[in-house]
Amino acid sequence: MLHMALEKATLYHGGRLMQADVSLDGGRIVDVSNFHEAGALPLTGKLLIPGLVDVHVHLREPGFFYKEGVKSGTLAAARGGYTDVCAMPNLNPPPDTPEHLEEELAVICRDAAVRVHPYGCITLGQRGRGELCDFAALRPHAVAFSDDGRGVQEEERMREAMRRVKAAGGLIAAHCEDESLLHGGCVHEGEYARQHGLQGISSESEWRQVERDLRLAEETGCPYHVCHVSTKESVALIRQAKARGVDVTCETAPHYLLLCDTQLEDDGRFKMNPPIRSAADRDALVEGLLDGAIDILATDHAPHSAEEKARGLEKSLMGVVGLECAFPVLYTGLVLTGRVPLATVLRAMTDAPRARFHLPPVRIEPGAGDFAIFDLDEPFVIDPESFLSKGRATPFAGWRVRGECIETYVGGTCVWRRR
Repeated sequence: MLHMALEKATLYHGGRLMQADVSLDGGRIVDVSNFHEAGALPLTGKLLIPGLVDVHVHLREPGFFYKEGVKSGTLAAARGGYTDVCAMPNLNPPPDTPEHLEEELAVICRDAAVRVHPYGCITLGQRGRGELCDFAALRPHAVAFSDDGRGVQEEERMREAMRRVKAAGGLIAAHCEDESLLHGGCVHEGEYARQHGLQGISSESEWRQVERDLRLAEETGCPYHVCHVSTKESVALIRQAKARGVDVTCETAPHYLLLCDTQLEDDGRFKMNPPIRSAADRDALVEGLLDGAIDILATDHAPHSAEEKARGLEKSLMGVVGLECAFPVLYTGLVLTGRVPLATVLRAMTDAPRARFHLPPVRIEPGAGDFAIFDLDEPFVIDPESFLSKGRATPFAGWRVRGECIETYVGGTCVWRRR
């Protein structure tokens, strides 16, 4: 990268939005000058921010390369403005032993375009039940522990996992789903399911396990993170637990903040787990983001093959992709509509995930080489056929948005540049 100057760019700096003139050279920031508070929205021009962090990404490798690979998934992340992603353990073999984790780390070392921080499993085989993993052995290379895709079903098993993870100095990131409350549902147990005669997925299947785990986290003192929160009850429980001093954080995803079940179509790109829920749930999630009950915005980027997503709502596999469109849809749907301040969105996509998952902090200052530049002016249409991810299923296909990433840098190296 040659020398480049950004005049009156908007910066996310120290938790605040500022405007400044920025000089870039050799892939690093060399000067930031003429600081002043950013004006009121609408902002224009270029947005310069620390690289985004996604703590919930499925890279599918090793084991499911036909869905996604470390190379394609991290190129998609770079295109979305992400410099760091945390890779979920839904792999074959799952990272439930140091030897299995080494297989994943070897692929990451070979192919990753951005920094990848792998999870370790909670249970052997990532089954959500049975024998627990050796957390102390996994901890040196595992960013946290999760059986994502499966909730740990037995209370005593989760209690013991929390005790051991705390002793190992780790964090549990839980997919909360009580399988005894599942009945083969494919969408939220709400208006769309009733109108179309579909088996619904109850909100209780999520919040009952959130409730249990919060009680266990309070009992054991284990740092605890709730994955992909989707219900108003979960938000309320987490807010109450934080008020009691429980060491808990949580995440939600763009589709839960911007869509509700009345907007569903009989198309696999609207099917994920947990499902898109009611308007009341959506509004509670937005309120939780505003008041701090929700800490982090993640994508739950979960690619599948075109054939696996072409079977409608009932028979398609669960999971959608999100890395390449997360910031634009949030900026357009929440910020430009005046519902959520830009600084709140950026905090939940940069500072908060770095702090909770103990990743090095990044600031927009001279010497920084981990940053992304977004174009706030030029509208564009989300076209899944242009994605770098192997996955194409997104409920945001065809949305006209603003906030496209034009350049991403990792360690001073340009890993994405819009043509």
